[in-house]
Amino acid sequence: MVFRMDEDAFRAFYDRTARPLWAYVSRMAGDPQFADDLLQESYFRFLRAGVAWESEAHCRRYLFRIATNLVNDHRWRRRRREVPLPEPGTAWEPRADTDVAGGAERRTDVGRALARLRPRERQLLWLAYAEGASHREIAAALGLALGGIRVMLFRARRRMAALLAESRSGGS
Repeated sequence: MVFRMDEDAFRAFYDRTARPLWAYVSRMAGDPQFADDLLQESYFRFLRAGVAWESEAHCRRYLFRIATNLVNDHRWRRRRREVPLPEPGTAWEPRADTDVAGGAERRTDVGRALARLRPRERQLLWLAYAEGASHREIAAALGLALGGIRVMLFRARRRMAALLAESRSGGS
């Protein structure tokens, strides 16, 4: 069965995927304004591809794969070593029922730890935990072998935990 997408179906797909895709690209690229450009380019290439989709999940994986490739293509050109923390209001909004000061401190710690991870580790963790992607979806989005995702996620989690522990103990 081939999944067809007319204008209304694409509009609905865009509404469901634009925000999570922008958050992913923004975190990976480290620049919210640049993420806007990459988001537009991702959807442009997605529409231009003319691929016969198997399902909406296939569309989503393909879109994230395009975005991942764009971030990787542009990253080497920019040669930035550090990823800045997101501007207030763009990501990591605290819920009303949480401790705002404690939440801000945790977000800062997490943001700094993410910035110190390798790009591939950030991609893996973001797709797995922010997007809730399965190992199969992560492998498809990043162009990796399915068998290695579990180990790479384990290592990325372990490195993230070490960075968080280091920031809590006062090291940097």
